[in-house]
Amino acid sequence: MKKLFTAVLLFALPILASAQIENPVKWDFTAKKIDASTYELHMTATIDSKWHLYAQEAGEGPVPTTFKLTKNPLVVPVGKIREVGKLHKAFDKNFDSELKYYENQVNFVQKVTVKGKAATKVKGSVEFMVCDDHQCLPPKEVEFAISVGGK
Repeated sequence: MKKLFTAVLLFALPILASAQIENPVKWDFTAKKIDASTYELHMTATIDSKWHLYAQEAGEGPVPTTFKLTKNPLVVPVGKIREVGKLHKAFDKNFDSELKYYENQVNFVQKVTVKGKAATKVKGSVEFMVCDDHQCLPPKEVEFAISVGGK
């Protein structure tokens, strides 16, 4: 019985290991206070080596990085989300298009104004797609909540 269990385990381990979902992007969501009522939301993507994350205006083909902020009566977005990182532009034969993307790390920054003095959260989600030289992973959505306001 022990030998049978060991044999089954040895055959099952490679299958279980290959079934792990690849997740080459780690997200970090923080707020930086600018003044009494203004904050910068920092949505930072750290990308594993050999992978790239598409910009908000990626080009024709891949799913661009897109943020959706949940309406909050205490929070007003100011302007558009800007990208801080080294933007790469290259022609991709798979998509037959020039694409814009980031490697290693990119910081998406959204300025917001908070009404009143109460603490609140900016909630939302980010949808993104990553590729390497051989494959693209299906688009993924990650939800977030960033605390702003209060003391």
